[in-house]
Amino acid sequence: MTIAVLVVEDEPVAAEAHRAYVDRTPGFVTAAVAGTGALALDVLARVPVDLVLLDMNLPDTHGLDLCRRIRGAGADVDVLAVTSARELATVRAAAAHGVVGYLLKPFTYPALRDRLAAYAEYRDRLRGGGEVTGQDDVDRALGSARPSRSAPLPKGMGRETLATVVAALRGAQGLSAAELAAAVGVSRITARRYLEYLADGGLADRVPRYGGAGRPEHEYRWR
Repeated sequence: MTIAVLVVEDEPVAAEAHRAYVDRTPGFVTAAVAGTGALALDVLARVPVDLVLLDMNLPDTHGLDLCRRIRGAGADVDVLAVTSARELATVRAAAAHGVVGYLLKPFTYPALRDRLAAYAEYRDRLRGGGEVTGQDDVDRALGSARPSRSAPLPKGMGRETLATVVAALRGAQGLSAAELAAAVGVSRITARRYLEYLADGGLADRVPRYGGAGRPEHEYRWR
């Protein structure tokens, strides 16, 4: 049985990447893409959807408010948060609203694939009738919505360094690879690799910076 997914993401590059990731995953298909909360609610009223892939930072509402409205409308869908929102209050509130998973940007396809595969297992466990035989069955059913491990970053990249790069980029108006390298203590080549990873994932803008002689260098700005 194919699981229909609504991608709710206002950044076109990220929305297209998420749509492509969903469609690459066996057993899943993108039912629609919505760039605002209002469009998401409209889609849910018209199109059969099983899972909402939800960014928390939307132009017309917060993802948590959209979760409330989805529940209030009686929509029988699950929500997987895919967002750069790192505040613990947001994570707690998402859990309170029944979000089945919380995937931080930036991420690679394997990270989302593992979340989707875990969700498919979770649906299969809960779809059957009858009763659980004991607490172990309950724990397995509810725990299957989350993968047992995090998907790896591209070879040679580390989560601690990525977090440092993200923090530096978010705190600046724009950085070149050389400037980031000096700020976080890595080589220029390493800095560029992390910046390109963020840009390819739709989390940073890559723009040419003119001024000196020769070819312009790229500047990266957090979205």
